Order: sequence, then C-alpha cells, then structure tokens
Amino acid sequence: MASEHYFTPTPASELKLRRITVRLVGQDRQVTTANGIFSPDHIDAGTQVLLTNTPVPPPSGNFLDLGCGWGPIGFALALESPLATVWAVDINDRALELVRRNAAELGIANINAVRPEDVPDGLRFRTIWSNPPIRVGKNELHNLLQNWLPRLDDESDAWLVVQRNLGSDSLHRWLQAELPESFAVTRAATAKGYRVLRVRRHGPR
Repeated sequence: MASEHYFTPTPASELKLRRITVRLVGQDRQVTTANGIFSPDHIDAGTQVLLTNTPVPPPSGNFLDLGCGWGPIGFALALESPLATVWAVDINDRALELVRRNAAELGIANINAVRPEDVPDGLRFRTIWSNPPIRVGKNELHNLLQNWLPRLDDESDAWLVVQRNLGSDSLHRWLQAELPESFAVTRAATAKGYRVLRVRRHGPR
C-alpha cells in the first residue's frame, strides 16, 4: 500500500517473512523480519551508528528501546545487560510480534515488546536508546520525546541517533529549550551523516 508506513499501527499488506543475518554484540545472529516495518533487510545505518557510539548500558534496571522496529537496539541492550528489563516499544503490531518471535529464537528472556500504552504508568528508565521515527512529523516527534524523556531516572542518560540532514541540530536545540533545567543535551558522536545526542538527567541539587 502506498500509504502504509513503518509507523502504521496495523500494516494491511500481506505478511512476507524473511530471514537475515545481523551482527549484534559481536556475534552474527539469524533473525526474522518482514515487510511493513522499518528497515527489514538489515540494521539501518542510524541504528548502527547508535550501537557503535554508545557506551555499554548499566548492568541492571528498566531500559527503554523507543520505536523498536524488529528489535536490534532492544536485543543489543538485553544481551549486554542480562539482568536488566528492556521495554521494546512501538506502535506497529507487526514489528512487536517480530521482536517477540526473535527474542524466543535467540533465547532472550529479558525483553518486553509492547505498545506505548502497555508500559506501566510511573515506570522510570535507567537508560533510553532510540532511533526515533523522524518521518512521523515534527509535532508528533516532539510529543513522543516530551512524553518519554522525562521518565529517565536521575543521573541517567538517553541516547538518540538522528540524521544530520533530517534535522539533528535543530532537534538538539529544541531539546535544550524544552526539557527542564535538570536535563543536559550534548552531541556525543558524529558518524556517517548522523549525530548521536546524549540527554542526561541530573539528580536533585
């Protein structure tokens, strides 16, 4: 369908599964992807930049993969920190089913693939990693980040990867202006036309 996007909640196109090999946490792994989701043929360049340029996550706590797609960021977090609970959040039901399927095949038990409304109210996150859906539009993107970034724990970081040509620098300025004073936004890395933004929430002072 020409009007169908990866941020469509219930893709109407006929499901066509495919098997691909991807590199996650230093190992080649076989996963299942499908049409009607984001980057079904490979780990996209932005996600690769994020995974390459972000420090090892904390050893435990609740983590958020915001806009998880078929799951590469969430799987990396879960594999790096097996004592953590990773919340893989997306509005695309097909993507969430693939996360669950791949987690079972890969033996990853510490990941929950859920829609946004299924994340418990009041849950705070030790880290947030995201390749956010820039193409949903500026207003929708801003609402998304304003909803989730304040759920960071004190003294914790969110890591966002955004293509420079799709407004990474303007998003950086917007985050600095709109987030409370307890947040600091810095550019952590630049690679392959992408910026990795670090959003740090400081504790009470």
